[in-house]
Amino acid sequence: MPRLKITETVLRGAQESLANARMTTAEMVPILPILDKVGYHSLDAWGGATFDTCLRYLNEDPWKRLRIIRANVRNTKLMMVLGGQCLLGYSHYPDDIVQFFVQKSIANGIDILRMYDPLNDVRNLEVPIRAAKREKATVQGTICCTGENADNGKYYLDYAKRLLDLGADSICIQDTAGLLRPYSAYQIIKTLKAYDPNIQIQLSTHYTSGLASMTVLKAVEAGLDIVDTAISPFSLGASQLSTETILSTLRKTPYETELDTYALNQAAEYFTSIKLRYLRTGQMNERIFDTNVSALETGVSGEMQHHVQKRLRQAKKESRFEEVMEEIPRVLADAGHVPLVSPIYEIIGTQAIINVLTGERYKVVSTDFRELIRGSYGTLPSPISRDFQRKIVKDGQIVTERPALQLAPAVEKYRIQAAPYAEQEEDLLSLALFEQSATQFFEWRKKQRYNLDGRGRVSSKSAVHPI
Repeated sequence: MPRLKITETVLRGAQESLANARMTTAEMVPILPILDKVGYHSLDAWGGATFDTCLRYLNEDPWKRLRIIRANVRNTKLMMVLGGQCLLGYSHYPDDIVQFFVQKSIANGIDILRMYDPLNDVRNLEVPIRAAKREKATVQGTICCTGENADNGKYYLDYAKRLLDLGADSICIQDTAGLLRPYSAYQIIKTLKAYDPNIQIQLSTHYTSGLASMTVLKAVEAGLDIVDTAISPFSLGASQLSTETILSTLRKTPYETELDTYALNQAAEYFTSIKLRYLRTGQMNERIFDTNVSALETGVSGEMQHHVQKRLRQAKKESRFEEVMEEIPRVLADAGHVPLVSPIYEIIGTQAIINVLTGERYKVVSTDFRELIRGSYGTLPSPISRDFQRKIVKDGQIVTERPALQLAPAVEKYRIQAAPYAEQEEDLLSLALFEQSATQFFEWRKKQRYNLDGRGRVSSKSAVHPI
């Protein structure tokens, strides 16, 4: 019986779920050598929302962050989460941008690329998977869990076969909203293992609905190989199951995981101090740790709730939150029960807000929602009404081919555009993904050159983080 392996999410997924990805590189650096000693299978360290947050809010270069983490983590594999043809952004990018981004991510230190498509459209994973395999990296093909497919073992098996055919080395079941029930997880993993006992399967589920600990335990009994967990101060709520809890649960069983508990305790103590500071400053809200059983009905993750609350706060309409929560399942059904992962949950959430605030469903339609229904993100998981599609798309042409085929190459365009600011090749990728945030960061970075003291060090007046 193989021992369960652990992927620690505190550097990326957990702090993204609980603290809006605001943890700085400077806060990570002191604990990285300790995390490297724990004995994790991998560290979820980069990607997701952290890339944009580095540029937009932290005045950090995300590529430098990755290189710093790599320099301090020498024994543990680094994993990133990548949204297929969307990469880390909110729309599809041309193939040459995707290929270059994958190559540079690996060159800067990533070992494992967990790749998902927001619609579970495997066509959108073809280019990034092949790019990663050319670089000899490990690819984890991901199946996004939705309310519609959560109990369907055949759906998972069929999709897993397609991912493996593309070259995926392992399969991840990604349950962002905590919808996966314990016996469903057991049956799905049993189905996959019956097809091929050697398939390496990882589970990433969130504690939003309160199911995660039971779901993980049943998944382990079914043959799960790896699980995402978060060090206890950054666990539960919208985050994952506690690392220490699963470690204790499996002690003296055939699945027991051998981790360095002394190093683990050091890490927990360190991140407890960070959590307490975040709570004091309002960077983290205590309510984010609450169990939200309504997620089992609505399918709404903690991250999606954050998005809705933020948009309503900007519109000074916070009192309409519950109405939007009731509208989301209706928009979700209209859109073919798409998985509520980034960037899809932003699109669905925004359209639900528009429907509520305008007082008439689809009187106003966001551009992103129209493109989703048009097929610009890929094939929707479930068929939708032709009448509804015509209403939303109007006279626009429906996209039936792989969406990125409609996009022209763009690497050289962004190379020229980034030239006035570029300090590294990776800067053109930052610009391509998040043009406004990257440009603001480049301008800020340029100004820091004039804040250096006579010894070439950053002046105390500079806002740069002391890394």
